[in-house]
Amino acid sequence: MKRVAVTGLGFITSIGNSRRQVVRSLQECLTGVEPFAEFAGPDAPPKLAGTVKGFQFPTAYFEDWQFPAEYKLTREQLRPMAPNSLYAYGAMQQAIAEAKLTPDQVSNPRTGVMCASGGSMWLAYENMHTMITRGVARCQPMAIVNSIPGSLYINLVTCYKIKGGALGFSSACSSSAHALGAACDLIRLGRQDVVFVVGAEDCNKFNILPFAAIRALSLQTDPAKTPCAFDVKRDGFVGTGGAAVLVLEELEHAKRRGAPVAAEVLGWGQSADGYNVLAPDPDGDGLKRAMENAFHDAHLAKEEVDYINAHATSTTVGDVSECRAIRAVFGNGKTPHVSSTKSLTGHGLSLAGAMEAGFCVLALQEGFIPVSAHITQLDPQCAIVPIVTKPVPDKPRITLSNSSGFGGTNVCLAFRRWENGP
Repeated sequence: MKRVAVTGLGFITSIGNSRRQVVRSLQECLTGVEPFAEFAGPDAPPKLAGTVKGFQFPTAYFEDWQFPAEYKLTREQLRPMAPNSLYAYGAMQQAIAEAKLTPDQVSNPRTGVMCASGGSMWLAYENMHTMITRGVARCQPMAIVNSIPGSLYINLVTCYKIKGGALGFSSACSSSAHALGAACDLIRLGRQDVVFVVGAEDCNKFNILPFAAIRALSLQTDPAKTPCAFDVKRDGFVGTGGAAVLVLEELEHAKRRGAPVAAEVLGWGQSADGYNVLAPDPDGDGLKRAMENAFHDAHLAKEEVDYINAHATSTTVGDVSECRAIRAVFGNGKTPHVSSTKSLTGHGLSLAGAMEAGFCVLALQEGFIPVSAHITQLDPQCAIVPIVTKPVPDKPRITLSNSSGFGGTNVCLAFRRWENGP
């Protein structure tokens, strides 16, 4: 089958709104988590979020939104957007520039987009509230378009004149990892030459606070202490939003146009736990099978893997389940370094898979392994795998990115450092 390269990256995240900022935050272990104004009241038990800097959404009306000046949008383009669409527009602009794609290459029948977002619960609430209290005639004309999960690909296809395949994925926190796997397959099968993979989420109480009802959110108030995946004191995740975009491209197509290759997508695997609507299989059997499926798809020996970006959200059962899955896969042989970058960014929900895949590509390109932050006492149940608690000198050649979601859906993505080899 055809080979798949990553030729561009774009980031709007809590730890930076550019490649340079994100690399610095990952290398220097700089958190994007801070006290969140929307959680200041007594009705919000959590107090922290991985905030997205440089963007403000004071009302539901797009005329009031504030965002970086380099992202120029017309009124017609901005009107049907949600915050997640705006974040993604900016990240996609970065990725296009890095991949050196021309407008004709972006707007081309051989170029598609695979997107993942939970939609804008905030705008859905505002639009429904208006309909119920003031009548449907007072609703904004774009009320449906700007709030549904499909809003993301609807807006990106329109703004960037995408003419290839366009899909939205909804598999909870595995969504954008599934989007990347599907994009990889489209290219390997020769159905597209270029595919944008996009994960994006709003960053507000409507998207984050509902997780407090299932006791999944951290109640810590000090961003220097939480989230702390794999630590005995972990008490849940911290929510975040933003966007991440990866440009996936058929390798020979990228070479012909002289594109900068950042890494190669070797393959991917997926599975379902078949266990519980919320909780993962305690033994990690589903994630284990997803990792093994990725090895098979990528023609990869497990001994070749140097680093795993874990899904690890800082929940009590989730972190242990993943560590057991990793131990079951690698046994007593060489086990790769493991860390959770969510300890710096917060958990991006549908965004997480694409964002962390992007982090894996950066780790390969820049030659570093991200640290799992805020660990003061490693949970003995997690110590069965080598958690990275301080910088290590290793430069990874092969990385995996794990994602899991409600219903026990699991994805494992495999990447290799680009060495301009055969």
